[in-house]
Parts: sequence; structure tokens; C-alpha cells
Amino acid sequence: MASDDSTHDHRLQQLKAIATAFDRHELDAIMDYFADDCVFLAPRGRDAVGTRIEGKAAVREAFAGRFAGLPDVRYTDDTHFVSGNRGASEWLLTGTTPAGERIEVRGCDLWTFGDDKHGDQDKIVLKDSYWKIRTT
Repeated sequence: MASDDSTHDHRLQQLKAIATAFDRHELDAIMDYFADDCVFLAPRGRDAVGTRIEGKAAVREAFAGRFAGLPDVRYTDDTHFVSGNRGASEWLLTGTTPAGERIEVRGCDLWTFGDDKHGDQDKIVLKDSYWKIRTT
């Protein structure tokens, strides 16, 4: 990247494009933004970090599972910011499970872009997701 400003703007546009691709269920477009050695920390799991999924193929499979588990899932009302090689996105996820359960949650992703240790600075090396779980 030519300057800090252009890097910032480019990364911000990447986060917006990723959100759009998630909303459209475009797995190939989503995965174009991820490094081969990327990590996805899912919002649920046995560990404090949720479920840790490593590698581009496994992360793709996890995202495909999200789309299968909520076939009409939408990601809307998104906002994004970037600071250095970190970013954050907030969004509203809505969808219906195959069993007919309606889901609506606010959530966020904390992103890490590649650095000198990871090679390509344009690629996502970490997506750490959080959901607000609603109770009745």
C-alpha cells in the first residue's frame, strides 16, 4: 500500500465488501479476502475463544455450514472501522433455521489483517466473531 491513509481506506472497503458477500451468501467472494493460513474463532464452542477453525478450506466449510443452518440468513445494519492492521464490524444477523426457529442477533467481528509475518497485508488472517445471545 502506498500510504497509511490508502491502506486504511482499502481495508475499510474490504470489510464492507466482506459484509456484502456474507449477506449474499457468496462463499467464493468471501474467501478471496482470507489468507491461506487464516483462523476463524466462532462465537460458540467449548473453549473460551469459541471454536477455533484453522486454514482457508476449514474456514470456508464453517461459513458454508452457517448458510446451510440458516438458509435465509441476512447480515444487515453493518458498520465498520479499521485501525492499523485491526478492524471491527458490527451487524445484525437474521434468519430462520430449517426447523422454523427465527434468529435475530446483534454481533461483531474483530478482524486482523496480515502483516510482515503473514505476508500479504490485504488478506484476513483472523476473524473473531461475537454474538449477543437473546433469552426469553
